[in-house]
Amino acid sequence: MSFNTFGHLFRFTTWGESHGPALGVVVDGCPPGVALTPEIIQRDLDRRKPGQSKYTTQRREADEVKILSGVFEDERTGGPRTTGTPISLLIENTDQRSKDYSEIRDKYRPGHADYTYDQKYGIRDYRGGGRTSARETAARVAAGAIARQLLEGISIRASLVQVGPHKIDYANFDWDQVGENPFFCADAQAAAFWADYLDTIRKDGNSVGAVIEVVAEGVPAGWGAPIYGKLSADLASAMMSINAVKAVEIGDGFNAAALTGVENADQMRAGPEKPYFLSNHAGGILGGISNGDPIVCRFAVKPTSSIITPRQTVTSANEDVDIVTKGRHDPCVGIRAVPVGEAMMALVLADHMLRHRGQTGREGAVGFARN
Repeated sequence: MSFNTFGHLFRFTTWGESHGPALGVVVDGCPPGVALTPEIIQRDLDRRKPGQSKYTTQRREADEVKILSGVFEDERTGGPRTTGTPISLLIENTDQRSKDYSEIRDKYRPGHADYTYDQKYGIRDYRGGGRTSARETAARVAAGAIARQLLEGISIRASLVQVGPHKIDYANFDWDQVGENPFFCADAQAAAFWADYLDTIRKDGNSVGAVIEVVAEGVPAGWGAPIYGKLSADLASAMMSINAVKAVEIGDGFNAAALTGVENADQMRAGPEKPYFLSNHAGGILGGISNGDPIVCRFAVKPTSSIITPRQTVTSANEDVDIVTKGRHDPCVGIRAVPVGEAMMALVLADHMLRHRGQTGREGAVGFARN
């Protein structure tokens, strides 16, 4: 299977399956001298790992990361530092229950990639979806933690902003609330409502979709390139590569189609040191290049396809059957997609920072977290 690598100068390759012995990632292109410890990576992994509330899968995984290569420490380095060589990370699977999937080995689950994988490769790992499982995103989050270490001065935060048809009220938006509820939501009132709503969904054996908003602040103007190297295009590709994502928008996104040119134009004024924008309909990107405003990206996640409500499907022998997907699944997979969205934002920005420096020779307003 090809295409397991993302990025250009800062790139990562994930490997492993949901019910295999382990999964992991190899990060290549990280500059030398960047501070890196397992604890730095673990902070982000702990936010993504399953089994932390009744609103996510009850699979229990410690997601403990091990750094196998690419980091060195002695009396001269002042702590563990990257060496500039590939960084290999390992995350062991410890709570697989493959028997939960024995009844679907010859059935295609509606909404999953079972049929398309079988058609493409002639073989599929039916245990939790194998490579198609969202378990793979643990490796992305680990890689994203490394990318964050390069982005000194840049804040990357995400919030769940919609569950099913129920949206947050931006008048209540407060980033400090994200860590205070199990939904990673910046609106405490919406989070309280979702708790009851998802209880009903879960007890009905159903699932719902969600929308996640990711915001990066402190990105200097100039990152990205016109036409095929657009920062916005790479962000869209990164977010669309996350399991179950069906749509991505930058800035006002689809709502921009309802605006006039007068309403949509982000007017400018001269500041003390540089120009500034009076609004941010563009989401911090113009012509594929960052303009210095916060980069705003949203992505929509479909409902979890693994549900216990019977659905119609066919077998690999093309026979009609009904299917119930047993096992431990998220009633709303969008909840744990919040830290994944942050990681993908960090990975794209780290890559574009290095590409910008490589093409223009300019460091920009951001440096590495080396000290």
